[in-house]
Amino acid sequence: MGARSKARKRAVDVLYEAGQRDDDAVQTLRDRLAQSDPPVPEYAVELVEGVVAHRPRIDELLSTYAEEWTLDRMPPVDLAILRLGTFELLWRDDVPDAVVVSEAVALAASLSTDDSPAFINGLLARILMLKPSLST
Repeated sequence: MGARSKARKRAVDVLYEAGQRDDDAVQTLRDRLAQSDPPVPEYAVELVEGVVAHRPRIDELLSTYAEEWTLDRMPPVDLAILRLGTFELLWRDDVPDAVVVSEAVALAASLSTDDSPAFINGLLARILMLKPSLST
């Protein structure tokens, strides 16, 4: 697993933990950085901070384009992966879009339900298709 893949996994861990505790993701990140076991890569920090900074817009997009699914109904780990993937697609120009989608699907395959990879692939593909017309 590459360094950025590990960082994405760690970012999902932090986002998921914060969501489960109904806590602030930045505070959870600070706690994990202070413990440094396991270490939190710099890219994971950038991802968590980016998701938090853009979360209202990310959640608006996910709510709009997740047909027949509300955010509350999504498995929490899927929501963390989708938030991360949406952030990378729309606000990280240094990561190829295909890599973002592929990494999100791989995370879903290893962390979530059997149906999650297809769901995440479909929703991120839709956001990617609409990317040129989305105001961020």
